[in-house]
Amino acid sequence: MIGIVNYGAGNIFSLTSALERLGLGYGMVNTESDFDKYDKIIIPGVGHAGTAMQKLTETGLVPAIKSLTKPVLGICVGMQLLTDFSEEGNSDLLGIIPLKTLRFSEEISKKVPHMGWNQIKPANDSPLFKGIEDKTYFYFVHSYFIEFNTKFTAAICEYGTSFSAAIQKDNFYAVQFHPEKSGEAGERLLKNFANL
Repeated sequence: MIGIVNYGAGNIFSLTSALERLGLGYGMVNTESDFDKYDKIIIPGVGHAGTAMQKLTETGLVPAIKSLTKPVLGICVGMQLLTDFSEEGNSDLLGIIPLKTLRFSEEISKKVPHMGWNQIKPANDSPLFKGIEDKTYFYFVHSYFIEFNTKFTAAICEYGTSFSAAIQKDNFYAVQFHPEKSGEAGERLLKNFANL
């Protein structure tokens, strides 16, 4: 069973629809004791990282999230929350993965936000990308990106610069794209997470 952290900053409907299509059981994490009900946890998120972090802090769930030892998947802003800091609102985040979330600079000569389908390159044999080939397309919508660091990168994407499309540290996994909107490849990734 997958627990979805319900803190008011997530695209819950598209995610739950994808889990239902895959026959993956899920429920909502509203309180600290809810974490015990599930063997996997997803932190969704859309919008502003600073605002999302504020909402997450207000739930009182932050200490419990930081101490989780079961597999955790951050999606989009949920991914950014796992990093140390975001330039979006100059916000301190969860600090679970020692990376920064940066704004695409105007110099990249690409449209910001980065929106639509783009190819990824799996890295470091991450189990999230089992059976997913190099140059597979996933669906992105973001103006901020995770700085590239080979140690924590599970997949790379190019958009005027190289950035981490997926990151991993211990039991914490995260993806910048939306697997729930990325067709078969996204469903494969969600299944891979469920099977960790």
